[in-house]
Amino acid sequence: MLEESSVVVLTLGAYLVGSLSFAVIVSRVMGLDDPRTYGSQNPGATNVLRSGNKAAAIATLLFDALKGYLPVVLVKLFGSVVGLDDRAVALVAIAAFIGHLWPVFFSFKGGKGVATAAGILFGVEPMLGLATLSTWLIVAFFFRYSSLAALAASLFAPVYYLFGDNLAWQTSQAELLAVMVMSALLLMRHKDNIARLVSGQETKIGAKKEADTPSA
Repeated sequence: MLEESSVVVLTLGAYLVGSLSFAVIVSRVMGLDDPRTYGSQNPGATNVLRSGNKAAAIATLLFDALKGYLPVVLVKLFGSVVGLDDRAVALVAIAAFIGHLWPVFFSFKGGKGVATAAGILFGVEPMLGLATLSTWLIVAFFFRYSSLAALAASLFAPVYYLFGDNLAWQTSQAELLAVMVMSALLLMRHKDNIARLVSGQETKIGAKKEADTPSA
């Protein structure tokens, strides 16, 4: 009973932490426009960058990643004390990610989850997070599209995890399923970006904000 109640509490807690939309919070604290009112209207670091305030974008990126990382790594490190295993890690990971996508504190209208997913992956396995982040950076550097980099990283993340036994960590079906679910949700959240990439209308990284120009 203790184990089951612990899973419920931790999963709910992870969802609530994930529901903190730091793009909106940081923008309010720094006196910037609400990121939901310009550019892609997406509450995420890439859109905050379009405000021209790099510090706000970096803060958003770090806090969004941290809210995914902390719940997962805490369960990884201390879950065994109350009898939790990799299934609890998987549930907490998905809950934090869903919190970002559909935040209870912001009318269930959240971001696309790239930074939060990165934080979660680092929490699951640091090398997995590093490999996935490297994929994002390489694609973003050469093509200058945040959305394309996110799509590539989300597709490769389950592959990297699957080959973890040959790299640096023990794999589990529960954690693999969690990574696959997050990847699928990321792809779904980027469906409009995929259409704009195909049509050549996607905005590149660093473009200034425009009220009616959607992007990543």
